Amino acid sequence: MDARLNIFANPNAGKVLKYIGSAGHALAGGPVPAATLELVNLRASQINGCGFCADMHIKDAIAAGETQQRLNLVATWREATCFTEAERAALELAEEGTRIADANGGVSDEVWANAANHYDEDQLFTLVSQIALINTYNRLNVITRQPAGGYVVGQFG
Repeated sequence: MDARLNIFANPNAGKVLKYIGSAGHALAGGPVPAATLELVNLRASQINGCGFCADMHIKDAIAAGETQQRLNLVATWREATCFTEAERAALELAEEGTRIADANGGVSDEVWANAANHYDEDQLFTLVSQIALINTYNRLNVITRQPAGGYVVGQFG
């Protein structure tokens, strides 16, 4: 598959991606464990069909110490026993936050309450921001058909 646009060589894209990337840097190292953020990134990318982001976040998660088994089971997290209750709440929030148009009103009160049982306000803001950010990246990459498989850990940071 060939990309529709070379977003890595386009000067305007470079400016926009710089600012979007700054948001990601602001969230990294924050109050939510990096492993949880990578699980959220992967799940949203799976839902959105973004191979570029799925490739990136699988590789980044492995480099950060995540197990291949857990990454293999992200799409089926409800049935998998290897995720904590807090991670399950984050994955559920990521799913409903990604599928806003399908949820008749967005994220349900039940899903929000479950997340709030595991995360404080700073952590919830970080999760919501990460979900919004990964959805932005997913849409950029899916619309421009960025090919998957070539990402190298640390390539953008």
